[in-house]
Parts: sequence; C-alpha cells; structure tokens
Amino acid sequence: MTRRAASQRGLSCSTATGGPDDFTAVRGHQPLRLLSHNIQVGIATHRYRDYVTGGWKHLLPSADRARSLAAIAPTLSHFDIIGLQEADAGSIRSRFLNQAEHLAELAELSHWAVRVNRDLGQFGKHALGLISRIQPRDITQCPLPGRMPGRGALVADFRWDGHPLRVIDTHLALSRRARQMQFDQLGELADVPGYVVVMADFNCEPDDPGMQHWCIQNGLKLPKRPPLTYPRWQPQRAIDHIAVSQSLDIRGTEARPIGGSDHIPVAMSIALPLPHKPD
Repeated sequence: MTRRAASQRGLSCSTATGGPDDFTAVRGHQPLRLLSHNIQVGIATHRYRDYVTGGWKHLLPSADRARSLAAIAPTLSHFDIIGLQEADAGSIRSRFLNQAEHLAELAELSHWAVRVNRDLGQFGKHALGLISRIQPRDITQCPLPGRMPGRGALVADFRWDGHPLRVIDTHLALSRRARQMQFDQLGELADVPGYVVVMADFNCEPDDPGMQHWCIQNGLKLPKRPPLTYPRWQPQRAIDHIAVSQSLDIRGTEARPIGGSDHIPVAMSIALPLPHKPD
C-alpha cells in the first residue's frame, strides 16, 4: 500500500510494494473470496454474561487474546480481501499490537491498512482494518457523521481483470438516525466507475428500510439469504453484511464459525458478470 496514503491522519498501512496489481494475476478467472469480521479486539465471548465478567478485557490485556487472534488467522489465509471491524491499532489492552498487521502476518498476506476511529491513546485505539492479497492502487479513509464522533470508513481501490474495484470497510452506528446519515455518506463513496464492495458490521438486519433504500439508490445488492452472525454462541440476527454491485455474481455466502469474538464472520465468493453474447 502506498506511503502517500500512510501519511493521512489516523491511517497506517503496510509498506510492502511490488507484485501483481490486478486480482486476475493471482486468481485467474476464479471468483474473489471476501470476508468481513467484527473481531471485538480479540475477545472471545461465549455467553451474554461474559460482557459483564469479561468487560475488563476491553481495557486491559488478557492471556486469551493472542489465542483468539491465532485462531482467526488460519481462516483469513483463504481469502483475497478481509475487512475487520473493532480491531485495536496498538494500546495497553492489545499489548501495543496492531491487530490488523498481526493478523496479516499470521495469515501470510502482505498488504494491510488500519484506520483509527477513536483514539484513546494508550488506553485504546478503536480501528477498522483491511487485509488484501494484492496491493491496492490507492487507499484512503473517510469520517462518517454521527451523534458521537469516531465512525469512519476505510476505502481501497483495486483492479480486477482490468476493471476498477472499490472496497469499503466500515462499522455503522446502533442508532437508526445516525445510520441514515452514514448511509448517505457511503452512497457518495460508492458512486464511482467500476464495481463496489461494502463490508461492514451494519448493526441492522437486511430488511431494514434504510439498508434497503441505500442498496437500491446505489446499485448494490445483498445475498438472498444473509447468514445469521450475532451473537456468536447462538446466532439470531443478520447484522454483518457484504453488499456488492448489482452486476456482480454472488457465488456463495456463509457464516464462518470461528472463535475470538462475539460475531461470526461472513464470507462471500463473487465473480465478474459473464460477457454479453450478441443475439
């Protein structure tokens, strides 16, 4: 990822350069594999009461956090683009470990970026993370509106078989009103030539009116049956989604039950549309 992008405030990136600059060079004409995961800073949650008994882990380091990240990493290695939410960019609770960078190294993927949403100094650096198999042509970050400052989006631009591919990683608010403002901003980010992928903890179900309107207005779609992703120990809600351009072919979507969080990651396989055959 580019050093120019790394200079943006709140954004840090890998400095690995070179290698393929188009996914076709590493995937051929195979589908792209996407994964979106709210990792809850590596806190494994097994029941609702763990939010109370394990609440201290959001402030202080714990011995099981490294085990949680180690359990997540092997799954990441099978994907081409991974969006992370609720990562830590290096503070006391993570023993000053940039979790996105660490997961990229464990998964043996060269390119990563982190956008710090809320910087509490040594007590917490709440962040988004993006990991990819090839180097983006450009990567930027954008703040999102809300009642409380700190929400944002991480935006990476790639090439896929010569076509522009924009990937947006974000984490939306709990409040419907705040989400609506954030959907409006995401619509502007998605208004680009080529294909678009938005990976996020949307904090809403697929039938949410704001989500439905946003997809229609921006030429995006969700899978027909988005998987249940929350809570991890007894999934009852589909709030983690990957939305893609209408013209892309969704080959498969599933929840991948791995530990290390209170959410189950959602995985998707996408392919470019088949060439149009003249009549």
